[in-house]
Amino acid sequence: MTATIAIIGRPNVGKSTLFNRLVGRKLALVDDTPGVTRDRREGAATLGPLRFTIIDTAGLEEAQEGSLAHRMRAQTETAIADADIILFVIDSRAGITPTDRPFAELVRRSGKPVILLANKAEGSKGAAGTYEAYELGLGEPIPFSAEHGEGTADLAQALIPLIGIEDDDEAESDDDGLFDDEIVDGDIEISVAPPEKPLRVAIVGRPNAGKSTLINAMIGEERLLTGPEAGITRDSISVDWEWRNRRIKLFDTAGMRKRARVTEKLEKLSVSDGLRAVRFAEVVVVLLDATIPFEKQDLTIADLCEREGRAVVIGLNKWDLVADQPGLLKELREECDRMLAQLRGVQCVPLSGLSGQGLDRLMEAVIKAADTWNTRISTARLNKWLADVLSHHPPPAVSGRRIKIRYMTQAKSRPPTFVLFGNQLLDLPKAYSRYLVNGLRETFNLPGVPIRINVRASDNPYSDGRGSGSDRDKNR
Repeated sequence: MTATIAIIGRPNVGKSTLFNRLVGRKLALVDDTPGVTRDRREGAATLGPLRFTIIDTAGLEEAQEGSLAHRMRAQTETAIADADIILFVIDSRAGITPTDRPFAELVRRSGKPVILLANKAEGSKGAAGTYEAYELGLGEPIPFSAEHGEGTADLAQALIPLIGIEDDDEAESDDDGLFDDEIVDGDIEISVAPPEKPLRVAIVGRPNAGKSTLINAMIGEERLLTGPEAGITRDSISVDWEWRNRRIKLFDTAGMRKRARVTEKLEKLSVSDGLRAVRFAEVVVVLLDATIPFEKQDLTIADLCEREGRAVVIGLNKWDLVADQPGLLKELREECDRMLAQLRGVQCVPLSGLSGQGLDRLMEAVIKAADTWNTRISTARLNKWLADVLSHHPPPAVSGRRIKIRYMTQAKSRPPTFVLFGNQLLDLPKAYSRYLVNGLRETFNLPGVPIRINVRASDNPYSDGRGSGSDRDKNR
């Protein structure tokens, strides 16, 4: 079983930089501002021959009961309880501070094995602080530099007796999920399917829309930091979950404000992290506050998800506050189709993250959106539909030139993408392309997902004395 290691320490000692170093990617936000990390984040780490789960945590601070800092500390204490090993990190350049001592006592009382890392020890400036670290009574400190990767061999040597080295064959089998093709058992060939990949679902919206509260309600535990303060979430945190025997990876994201209001560097980093979560998601739940729905920023966020080609579901959060208004849901669904014509038919689900109402309806909508996003339509069905469309409403002539569409095929799914073949298609009016998109959406039941139409037109071989006519592609 994979060991779990928690990175613990006061703010700004380099915990997130260490986390990124061990997972081999820049997953956690890093900035000189203390207290950037608020939620705990897990990742699969590699250090030489070692494989383990690493947890990044918020900086330990003394805080008043009920405050945001106190709730952050509770998240860190949960990480300590869940961990098998603790990496206690200090800033070797700052030396031991009064804050380090009580927290060193906290990890010592946990009864877990503790490894002391004196981070930022590159050069000569960190030597004195490294020697001071002996005073904490946590054993011999390891001089380390998360920024430059110095000291990783010493850290690996310290971890090997605690977690052991995983067998390469077992590791490969675990990573790849059994065998890709088949197992031969005597004269019988047994096909072994690879494990199902989790469905990636990102929750996005304006600040204080209730994204973290919703995810906590879905997974049934206080996994993410919540509170009345706007903008609590900074990193995009992924949470593994299972719903009706289907694996789901949920991504909580920072609230997205209007670009003009985002001036601080840290908020820009948070928004960029959220956009990255959208790009890697399969389905995006755009969470709206049902008491003030379809603000301009809500529409901007939904449009962004459409441009990124993601399947979209609209979550009408805080529905318990407006549920007494008859006909409101029908009105909001009509308003959604009018304001988000590019996602016509997108599912609008009333829910309450605080009370847990509507969560199954939301997930049913998410699964349906994912299935629609993966839809494949045969070329025969497409061209039968296209023939009917062209007979009733052929494309208009442009500048006296006739536009001729010969046939259509689906190039790919995720999102559904179609290619038109014919003559003069580069002059096809956008209005006619929208007409085709709406027809595809209605005929083949593709609500709420982006639909792309590309054209492939041949040059006229007799115009301007040019040769046999090469195909030209264009996205529409």
